[in-house]
Amino acid sequence: MFDVMYKTDGIGLSAPQVGMNVQLMVFNPVGERGEGEEIVLVNPRVNKSSKKTVLFNEGCLSFPGIYADVRRPESVKIDARDINGARFSVNLSGLPARVFQHEFDHLEGVLFFDRMTEEVLSSISTQLQALEKKYEDRTGLPSPEKVEVEPRQIRKAAVGFGKLS
Repeated sequence: MFDVMYKTDGIGLSAPQVGMNVQLMVFNPVGERGEGEEIVLVNPRVNKSSKKTVLFNEGCLSFPGIYADVRRPESVKIDARDINGARFSVNLSGLPARVFQHEFDHLEGVLFFDRMTEEVLSSISTQLQALEKKYEDRTGLPSPEKVEVEPRQIRKAAVGFGKLS
């Protein structure tokens, strides 16, 4: 995952971004191999977030070339396991806290534009539409947002899970 992160000029990457369905993230706030600290977090959890929030311009490897302001807590206390499975807790602040929260959102199914204000979203809507068109042109598939699924199809797919029948 570090290889992908560095090759795409990232400073963080979560497993779902590379098609892995595990609670795993890697990051290096410096973003350069051999510089800074390479951090691997397995099954991370936010234990506590600061009340003070900070606005910062973020980008995302899932949305190349798009940058926008996102407000997040200034610091977080997290619990996680390292690559060897050992449990640990750590307080993060500044850029490491920002990167952690961004990657943690991916693990929770939240994207950085889900945290943007309507005003910020409006300011990048043209860029998002251009990226969506590029995806559709490259794959020949509609973007996931354009795929409509009828409720009965969802119900049929869910049969066997929970109490649905």
